[in-house]
Amino acid sequence: MPLNCGIVGLPNVGKSTIFNALTSAKAQAANYPFCTIDPNTGVVTVPDTRLARISDLIKPKSLVPTTMEFIDIAGLVEGASKGEGLGNQFLGHIRATDAVCHVVRCFDDPEVIHVAGGVNPLHDIDIISTELLLADLDTVEKRFAKVERSAKNTTDSRIKTEFAMLQKLLAVLNAGKPARAADLAEDEKLIARELFLITAKPQLYVANVDEAGLATGNAYTEAVEQRAREEGSQVVRICGALESEIAQLEPEERKEFLADLGLEEPGLDRLIHSAYRLLDLITYFTAGVQEVRAWTIRRGTKAPGAAGVIHSDFEKGFIKADCYFCEDLFTLGSEQAVKEKGLLRSEGKEYVVKDGDILFFKFNV
Repeated sequence: MPLNCGIVGLPNVGKSTIFNALTSAKAQAANYPFCTIDPNTGVVTVPDTRLARISDLIKPKSLVPTTMEFIDIAGLVEGASKGEGLGNQFLGHIRATDAVCHVVRCFDDPEVIHVAGGVNPLHDIDIISTELLLADLDTVEKRFAKVERSAKNTTDSRIKTEFAMLQKLLAVLNAGKPARAADLAEDEKLIARELFLITAKPQLYVANVDEAGLATGNAYTEAVEQRAREEGSQVVRICGALESEIAQLEPEERKEFLADLGLEEPGLDRLIHSAYRLLDLITYFTAGVQEVRAWTIRRGTKAPGAAGVIHSDFEKGFIKADCYFCEDLFTLGSEQAVKEKGLLRSEGKEYVVKDGDILFFKFNV
């Protein structure tokens, strides 16, 4: 299953417009709240120029990019944590995601209704953040009530660890901070994952602007960027309406259109790359005459785990991985030249795969 980002925000901030452009799907986009009832899921390719460069040199029969998943979740409203709107259903969808892309409206348009009555991105952020925090606080409080009784009369180290973890989470949530701000030990983090806390997930702000605000931003984006700096978050500036147009163009037309706008790549590519970094993902490649393919793994994954992404048998029967760096291939021009320079290595089970590695796994099951 690909790792995924949930696209959240208030109604009518441009979530479905951006999702449609991302995935070329047909999620309904309408000018009223709750037009998206069920989460729309789309798998998008991760843009990576290295894949084409490897293919030019290896000349395979097929080329397969890596992917990630975006989920368009219907708009939250104030009171969602108490069941307002379709709050409980929507919060459940967010819990199932790996990261959160928070779309914030940063444009004026009298034709597009704002659910809160006027454009105020910081107010919008506070509404969503508060609802997510309150939902997590409810989860932690309920769990704390159960564990507190057990922790008083036990020598079970796991229960004591969970109790300590819950105390830390309650402290940060009651202080109005997200669960990811809690200073948890590694064993506490493992237990905390079982709670599926929304505010423990990494978060990225997507500032949805009009075309005039795309290049230099505006007063709204400045406010969002300042908030992001305070939180240690990222911001991607996107014009959802413009991206919808770009997504419909053929590749050559798209290049010309972007050049006319003075842009090197679509904003959606920046969003995908930012989401990729948000999840701490990297790409390695497999390359042969049959296929050149990109694969996604978490940063820090060792060679057997990387092999397991291809097939579980590769991980179970892992012997070694022949490895070289894609930049060496680009510099030298062929895999044979890489070998002759002594840059092809044989790596064992403890090797931590690097972004841009080209790997050939040897295994025995």
